[in-house]
Amino acid sequence: MNVLLFTTYKHGGAGTACRRLQEALTASGETANLLTAGETPSKWPFYAERLSFLPFERDKTVRFAFSLANFGHDLSRHRLAREADILHLHWINQGFLSLKNIRQLAALGKPVVWTLHDMWAFTGGCHYSGDCLGFRLSCGMCPYLRAPGPGDLSHRIWKKKQEQLPENIHFVTCSEWLAGEARSSSLLRDYPVTAIPNPIDADVFKPLSPAERMAFRQSKGIGRDALLLLFVAMKVKETRKGFHLLLRALQELKNLHPALPVELLVLGQSDPAELQALPYPYHALGLVRDTASLVSVYGAADVFVIPSLEDNLPNTVMESMACGTPVAGFETGGIPEMVGHLQEGFIAPQGDSEALAKGIYRLARGETPVDTFRKAAREKVERQYANAAVGEQYIRLYRNLLTTPRPD
Repeated sequence: MNVLLFTTYKHGGAGTACRRLQEALTASGETANLLTAGETPSKWPFYAERLSFLPFERDKTVRFAFSLANFGHDLSRHRLAREADILHLHWINQGFLSLKNIRQLAALGKPVVWTLHDMWAFTGGCHYSGDCLGFRLSCGMCPYLRAPGPGDLSHRIWKKKQEQLPENIHFVTCSEWLAGEARSSSLLRDYPVTAIPNPIDADVFKPLSPAERMAFRQSKGIGRDALLLLFVAMKVKETRKGFHLLLRALQELKNLHPALPVELLVLGQSDPAELQALPYPYHALGLVRDTASLVSVYGAADVFVIPSLEDNLPNTVMESMACGTPVAGFETGGIPEMVGHLQEGFIAPQGDSEALAKGIYRLARGETPVDTFRKAAREKVERQYANAAVGEQYIRLYRNLLTTPRPD
């Protein structure tokens, strides 16, 4: 088969997942090409998208949390699109593909698969809806907008999607949680939706040896006996990533166990002023995209803490587990599907920082040896998320779509 993958960026969660799928398909003997916004001739659709939302946005904090998909690139005449057997969309916002462009691709008559990395495809514009359930009806009264109302921008985008979403799309979600949300939506309830996780190369993301773990600690000046925690976010200040709840959890941990030596690794864009509130020594590593360095960071940590309030199937959780590092997080999105409670980590009730603090301690210093959690995390990745396992699920889906007669 010849599969063409589309994603706006090669980096970020969706871009990384898309590239990993390309690698998994190629390793299975399939042809898999990739098109991104970097291969398009102009950046004007990106700027047009952003500028067109400015008059409507509630404030600048939601600027990239809402997308219109009015502008993009017609890739239906691209050589790779013409040659492909399967057209596979991933994250396509910020001026890469508009709704019109998606219809142009679907008009080629080839099976279209669309892997959702957030909720955007079935909302009136937001990527995560929070407590709002407007997507189950017809949107409107959108909390992201400056002037919410029954017929506001979100309702108009919802209506446009209702009219323009092509029929020949098979939707895939990276988690059962997102699949359930999609099936409950007014826009996608009549479409086929399949849950298939993101893949990871478990031969690359793998546990460090004890000597490698110690060498990393020494290189960063980390105490030999410190409980080393890891927090990862592209932007630490992004509210849905829960850094404010991490602060509370760490303060609670310090109150409960004042003599416990703890240090924190912070991976992502951060402001030193944000980190000053941490009650423990920290090491701000910035953005790290080099794979070998990422493996060292994940593998050296004792516990990966993910206090996200909204998430799908985070690559960071998978990367941590592949490196044998147990995970402590909230009952958010697809995280409980990845991390079995007291199996591969600890799942606290949504937003409960006190429970999260107790979970961190239980994983690292509780009655169950931490090596038990490490082993379980690694084995789950090998069993469910490794390239071969996920690649085979997609290949079966592609073959079914190619052999199923399409209605005239």
